[in-house]
Amino acid sequence: MSALCDPPGTASPPRPPLSAQELSQEVKAFLSGLDPVQGTPLSPPAHARCALRLLRCLPPARHAALQHLRSLFDEQVCSHLLQRDSSAPPAPKPCPGAEVLQEVRRSLAELVAANPRAWAPGVAAWASELMGQLSSKYAGRPGVPPASSLNELLQLWMSCPATRALLDIYSQCLAAMVGSCPDACVDALLDTSVQHSPHFDWVVAHVGSSFPGTIISRVLSCGLKDFCAHGGGGGGGEAAAAPGAAGDKRVPKIASVVGILGHLASRHAGSIKQELLRMFHESLGSSREHHKATVPFLLQLALMSPALLATVSPELVDSLKPPVLNQLHQHFSSVPRDELEGVVGVVVHLLCHTSAGALRTLRFLLATAAPASVIAAPGPALHEGVREACERLLQLLLLHLQKLVHGRGSAGPAECPARPVPFLDALRPHVRELCLDTLRLERKRCLWQHQLLALLAVHSAPHGAAEALFFLLALARTPEELALAPQLHAGLRAVLPDPLPAAVAAAVAQIHAGRLPEPQLAQLLRNLALLLQQPRDGDGEAGEPALGAALARHLPDLARLLLHPRPEVAEAACRLLAACPLPRALPPAHLLPAVRAAVRRFFAGLWLGDAAALAPGVRLLARLSAVSPAAAKAVLAQLVEGALGGRNAELFGGTAEPPGHEAAPAPPAASLLDTNRRFTAGLNASGGVWSVFHAGVIGRGPKPAAGGGRRGPEELSRNTQTFLSLVLRCCRGSGPAVGAEAAKAVAAALVEAVCPEAAGAELAWPPEELARATVERDLRILRRFRQHPLLFPLLRLVAGGRPALCYCSVLLRGLLASLVAHWDACRASSTVASPWHLRASCALVALLAEGSLLPPVLGNMHELFPELAPFEVHLLLLSVWGYLRENSPLPQKFTFQPELGVFRRDFGRDGDVGKHLAVLHSVLHRNIHRLGLLAGRFYP
Repeated sequence: MSALCDPPGTASPPRPPLSAQELSQEVKAFLSGLDPVQGTPLSPPAHARCALRLLRCLPPARHAALQHLRSLFDEQVCSHLLQRDSSAPPAPKPCPGAEVLQEVRRSLAELVAANPRAWAPGVAAWASELMGQLSSKYAGRPGVPPASSLNELLQLWMSCPATRALLDIYSQCLAAMVGSCPDACVDALLDTSVQHSPHFDWVVAHVGSSFPGTIISRVLSCGLKDFCAHGGGGGGGEAAAAPGAAGDKRVPKIASVVGILGHLASRHAGSIKQELLRMFHESLGSSREHHKATVPFLLQLALMSPALLATVSPELVDSLKPPVLNQLHQHFSSVPRDELEGVVGVVVHLLCHTSAGALRTLRFLLATAAPASVIAAPGPALHEGVREACERLLQLLLLHLQKLVHGRGSAGPAECPARPVPFLDALRPHVRELCLDTLRLERKRCLWQHQLLALLAVHSAPHGAAEALFFLLALARTPEELALAPQLHAGLRAVLPDPLPAAVAAAVAQIHAGRLPEPQLAQLLRNLALLLQQPRDGDGEAGEPALGAALARHLPDLARLLLHPRPEVAEAACRLLAACPLPRALPPAHLLPAVRAAVRRFFAGLWLGDAAALAPGVRLLARLSAVSPAAAKAVLAQLVEGALGGRNAELFGGTAEPPGHEAAPAPPAASLLDTNRRFTAGLNASGGVWSVFHAGVIGRGPKPAAGGGRRGPEELSRNTQTFLSLVLRCCRGSGPAVGAEAAKAVAAALVEAVCPEAAGAELAWPPEELARATVERDLRILRRFRQHPLLFPLLRLVAGGRPALCYCSVLLRGLLASLVAHWDACRASSTVASPWHLRASCALVALLAEGSLLPPVLGNMHELFPELAPFEVHLLLLSVWGYLRENSPLPQKFTFQPELGVFRRDFGRDGDVGKHLAVLHSVLHRNIHRLGLLAGRFYP
């Protein structure tokens, strides 16, 4: 008994085993709490040491000794918390209780190490239960963090010597048993966790981090055994109905299992995943009772812990190969129908509330339910029941998703906030992949994928609906694939505001951002054009105008695509705009760029020489000109300017203007001194190296030959006919005749293109002496007419819209003056010697007559020109000049006749025409032997 009175300090040296008398005295002292020698009460440290000696020497007293040591740990925990609350400095010398605490820890560690099988289960249960009691007892104390703050709570209890000692004792017990049978230690931890959770979670977190493999496997094993013991091997339908209640009442330990694995998932997700997959695959090939309950147990875990489900679901789907699926089908073949329906309900519920690997899971279900190919892959064949089960699972999944998406109370999906659906939320970033899969049109898959796409669009409206429509429109390559977009739009329009404008806006945004490859951009534009051109029947009648109206809002953006460098993109944009309805009121800032781009696209089609590629451009320009009178004038001006300028003149047999100095390539670095040394004997020309000759420019090489690219007469005629038909169509508008205002616009464009400096000149015909001052300008006008054969047909078109030809007076005057000068200087015996001038003279007089600038008597004289001599043509043209000088071509001389809807000119008001016919009659008399048959036409 002297050991009871030993001074406090380190542990006593090993003593020989106690005798029976000494052991009896120790028992009496432990029970009475008195010193048997002195009769005084034992101090708490002494009493604890007495219990510790009985623990070592008297096995039957083990339970009593451990129970007594609880008070020592409780006292130390309370003392630690009081000292922490008072913020007092720590004592310089450890107290006796703390020394005894370390003795208890060392003694229990020695006992466990000496005989783990006998000591470890009991000591582990005692330590875990005591930690649970202490955690719950002091949970509500001020200064103790709440259970939700696991890190702070763990830091608090790990700083307490008593709880740290208990945790070390339990860890040593578990480490000693981990190689043999740690079930008892783990089971004790689970029991305590159930009783004292969540205050006990810090213990589980620490132990699980120290022994992840053991804790994870044993926790799942113990949870499965308890699940089977409580009758949890059924279908799991009740769990699906109320997962929380079922977990608490029917399966007491499963909530603790979920909590422990949830703590470990952050750092040991891989171990948890491997263990869960191992349990799943082991259960399929076994007929044991607990293996039959493994799948319902795992489903219940997944219901109660979405984190575990997210951890294991992607790898689980990858592991479901045909052999595994066949085993799974055989595993559930003997399950009653009611229980099987419950399992299916749980799986559907889990799928809807799982976000991890959603796309992978969906593709697995689709591939299993409806394989893309009828040719089986090498390996075991898939049982037909597996396909049927996956097909039913897909149908139930879509039905459940539909309930979640549309079940928002009385309000519609547009007004009510979206309910979280993790499965659909996870698919939102994969809309493009879903659309690609849907557009493959693979048997049953297409129907399921199209239905899922509609649910996803409604769930993620408005952006999701617009995105789905956009990808269907952009990725479709055949009419059958394109038909899916109107079908989706019809379904969405029934539950949402029309998503078509947003889809068009999204497409335009993608185009501007440059995210669409050029082939896909061209396909998108072609698809939109096809939808606009579809006949309006049945349900499609409302969608087509909506698409046209949505596209019309983005006319400036779409018009820019007409200038795209890729021909297929520009052609597709032209087809789309040609089919798109245009707004009646277009601001000039939108109208003029669209007109310029459309005109450029028209000429690009002419260069290609493809009638099919040219037709959309013609239709687009005609529709643009019909928007408003201002639009018609802009179209006509751009067409005339484009036909007469640049290389486009070659399309109509004209000659392209040589590039100016600014467009010419940079001159090479040449030395004038070297040039002079090479050509020592040469002509001394003034002007230096920059002098311009007809042969070219010194330092820049010879002048390129004009009109190098000659075209065949048929091609030139076809191009001219196409261009004039378009101009005539734009001039007529909705009427049968050429409009005066449209013809006036063409006249103004002609003057601007042929002789810009004469734009806005006087319309009155000047006398001959004043005409001499414009010889240089007249020659330029003549040269332009020779370079551009298209000018005469255009003037003839202008002449059809009286009195528009009056506004070309400066061109007519310059051309007539140049022709008069030519025939005056011509010394040939016949006009046939100057074929172009003869044709130009005939065409000019015919134009003047058709435009009512000459009376019919004078206007028919061009029929005589091929039979006359040059001087006679000169005299006749002078008479034309004289008539026009006296009767200037002014619009005021024309009057509008409402009954005919045209302008007419009364030549009777212009005075006597006879004096201007004298020369004509003289020429007829001189050539009466050849022109006698025509003489009657030239007398009024």
